[in-house]
Amino acid sequence: MDKNFRVRIIVGLGMFIVALVALYTFDSIPFKIIYGVFSLISLIELLSFFSKKKHTLNILLAIVETLFLVGGTIFVAKIDLAHFWYIILGVCGYDIFAYLFGKAFGGKVFKKSRPFPRISKNKTWEGTFLGLASSIGMVAILMMVRGSSATDWLFLLCGPLALIGDLFESFLKRKFSVKDSNEILIHNKFFARLELLVGGSEGHGGFLDRVDSTAFAATILLVVSSLL
Repeated sequence: MDKNFRVRIIVGLGMFIVALVALYTFDSIPFKIIYGVFSLISLIELLSFFSKKKHTLNILLAIVETLFLVGGTIFVAKIDLAHFWYIILGVCGYDIFAYLFGKAFGGKVFKKSRPFPRISKNKTWEGTFLGLASSIGMVAILMMVRGSSATDWLFLLCGPLALIGDLFESFLKRKFSVKDSNEILIHNKFFARLELLVGGSEGHGGFLDRVDSTAFAATILLVVSSLL
């Protein structure tokens, strides 16, 4: 197990415990505040990209990502505890299992196992398919266990939307020639300490990498649920 993976596991478990406590205290208000803070710092990371490239297209792309961060925060602020779990299982389920299955089976079924070589070269067909299946399966099971309303089926889309959100952020980083979302801010002492919270002390990851999938999925769910 490489050091990068160990750090992500430890930080991920720590963040999950904090999120779990925040979800079940004061009507989930602490969780909503934490997510809002993460989105704000993610926006700061996004704006830091402009120190590398200032082009009209990049500005438009950054505006779109900003809308995702804002929309995702609005959606998280308005939903209840049960629907938080749909998002957590749907988005985090995809992220975690796509990574694990990709590591375990990548290239063993599909010889040319790189579905997005120009955007995210580390993703594999095996990891993508099994990650999506795991995400949809877990949300579906939770729906059957607790019972669901007519519009809850939308949350089955969390996994596919998480994939699109992750790919969009990867595309953004390539357009701005940024390897990791925090690679510019990490040189600032204040942000370097702050990045320890999400395992970004060595220039990998960052706040934007942690919320990109959720922000995209939650924004689309916000728009669709508003139209229904």
